[in-house]
Amino acid sequence: FTEVDVKLVFKEVTSKFLRKRIVKGGRRSDGRGPLEVRSICSQCGLLPRAHGSALFTRGETQCLAVVTLGDKQMAQRIDNLIDTEESKRFYLQHRVVLEEKETGVHGNEHKSSRIIGAPNRREIGHGMLAERALEPILPSEKDFPYTVRVESTITESNGSSSMASVCGGCLALLDAGVPVKGTVAGIAMGLVLDTEEYGGDGTPLVLSDISGSEDASGDMDLKVAGNEHGITAFQMDIKTAGITLPVIEKALLQAKDGRMHVL
Repeated sequence: FTEVDVKLVFKEVTSKFLRKRIVKGGRRSDGRGPLEVRSICSQCGLLPRAHGSALFTRGETQCLAVVTLGDKQMAQRIDNLIDTEESKRFYLQHRVVLEEKETGVHGNEHKSSRIIGAPNRREIGHGMLAERALEPILPSEKDFPYTVRVESTITESNGSSSMASVCGGCLALLDAGVPVKGTVAGIAMGLVLDTEEYGGDGTPLVLSDISGSEDASGDMDLKVAGNEHGITAFQMDIKTAGITLPVIEKALLQAKDGRMHVL
């Protein structure tokens, strides 16, 4: 057998074992129940010379967020094809500075051992999601005429690093004294769709705050950010042919409970 064949078989066996453990035993790979959120630790003001900073840790995922304030000249300038001037007064940059063996992500496109250089498409996508999640809580330009830049550095990753950027970024904005309209938090939801195959009653099982192994072995990765008033951003990746509306409704309601726990 080739190395690829062995890896595929190992992944399939691991996936079935994790699903059976969750459905029949009611416990996930780290011992949590389906609704439990990993332990959370946060600290603000770590960097005294920065306008705002925060360290947010959830389980084995950690984010160091730094906020820098500037005038209008510091806005991010955007090039376009029609040669018109366009800029953004708020932008978030998401970077991962772990070694490849620590992230478990392989391939030239997803290598995360770079500390300098251009971000890859995964980092850009996660940064855009976190940026959309935080933008609705920012004050208007009239009330706060400054450029706001959030630099999110992932120093430890085991699932949902983009949602850690949302939580860390919100804390850093508060530490910088930005008069935000409210606070937001993000959480990633997972799914075991066919529970009957693994000893259950057939009811889809939604998991709160999934880890990296549950993301890889599960049927869904639903990232939801917001607060008690609603959702500011969400993104869903599924590995099945489709998901019914009742399952989506259950996942969104469970995600609300999860993010309220974080807040």
